Amino acid sequence: MRKIKQIVIHCTATKEGKDYTVKDVDRWHKERGWKGIGYHFLIRLDGDIEVGRPIEAIGAHVKNFNKESIGIVYVGGLDKNNKPKDTRTEAQKDALHGLLTYLKADFPFAKILGHRDFPNVKKACPCFDVKTEYKCL
Repeated sequence: MRKIKQIVIHCTATKEGKDYTVKDVDRWHKERGWKGIGYHFLIRLDGDIEVGRPIEAIGAHVKNFNKESIGIVYVGGLDKNNKPKDTRTEAQKDALHGLLTYLKADFPFAKILGHRDFPNVKKACPCFDVKTEYKCL
């Protein structure tokens, strides 16, 4: 098993209210020339959690940090005008909290971070303050 140092939260950077699946994101990433979806988990609008890459596989979601991290993406992150916004539904918030609790049990020393918390990332992703929201986990 890989040594996991970070659990990283992302958003799909898609408009609020429009749902997408692992298959959609997998297709987008393949169109960019990747092997497939870069995230390990995707959280849909209704809170369903879909598996992307297996945890044992290195992700493709934070440059220079993929070997030691798990990537989680929630569907959304943009308002109706394509501006960054925390668009998580209550179901997504509940699912994300549950998934993080589960992963922290397996990887107790992993830090929970947002994509924007990494050096040289100039994005608002995931459009909320992950470190503050999940500091108790």
